[in-house]
Amino acid sequence: MRKQPDHEQVKKWLKDYGLNDILKNASKLSIFSFSKGDVLCEDGEHIDHLYFLTEGKVKIFTTSPEGKRLIVRFKKPLALIGDVEFVQNTPVINTVEAVSDGFCLGISFEDLHDMQGDDPAFLRFLLQTIAQKFYTESQVTSFNRLYPLDVRLSSYLLSLSEDGQGSQYHDEMQAAHLTEVAEVLGTSYRHLNRVIKQLCEDGVIERKRGKLTILDIEALRLRAEGNIYE
Repeated sequence: MRKQPDHEQVKKWLKDYGLNDILKNASKLSIFSFSKGDVLCEDGEHIDHLYFLTEGKVKIFTTSPEGKRLIVRFKKPLALIGDVEFVQNTPVINTVEAVSDGFCLGISFEDLHDMQGDDPAFLRFLLQTIAQKFYTESQVTSFNRLYPLDVRLSSYLLSLSEDGQGSQYHDEMQAAHLTEVAEVLGTSYRHLNRVIKQLCEDGVIERKRGKLTILDIEALRLRAEGNIYE
C-alpha cells in the first residue's frame, strides 16, 4: 500500500464512519491507497498497522490444515485489517487481497497502544469486530459443505463485480487461474468447469477468449442466494 498525506480527508472519513469517538487523535492516522490485485497482507507476515477500509473491496483467504486456500469473505467499508494481530501480537492469520482500487485509514500499533489501549469505546468496538470475524471464519467449512458449487461460484462472481451492476470481465477466471479459483471455492477443477459450462448454457454468463462476462446480473443474484460471501 502507498501512504499519502490528506488530513482533511482523514477527518471526513472519521466523521462519515462515526469513528471520532473511537479514534480520538486524527493526527496519528494516515491514508493508504491500494490498487486492484494488491496483496494488503499475507498469511504469516508481520504487520505493524491497524487499517480501516474506507473505500474499495477486498477478499480474504484462510489456509486449511491441508495447506489449501479457502475464501472466507469479501469485505467492504468499514472493515478492519490487523485487529486480531494487534490484540494477540501475532503474524497475519489471513491473506487480504484487493478486488478493486481503494483506500484505508491506518494507524501504527505503537500509536494505537499509546492513544487507545485502555479506552472503553475503542475496546468495545474492537471486541465486536473480532467476535464477528471469528464467527465468520468458523462458517467457512460449513459454506463449502452446505452450499452447492453453483451458489458458491455465483456469489464469488457477484463479489468480484466491483459495482455489482452489470457485465464485467473477470481476469481471475482465465484458464490459468481456474485451478486456484477451484481451490478457494473448495472444489475440483473439473467440477468448476462443469458449473461454468452450465451457467453459460443458462445465459447467466459468457465464456469468451478465456474470460467470463456476466450477462444476467439478476439471475446471478438469484443463484447466489443473497451472496454467501458478503
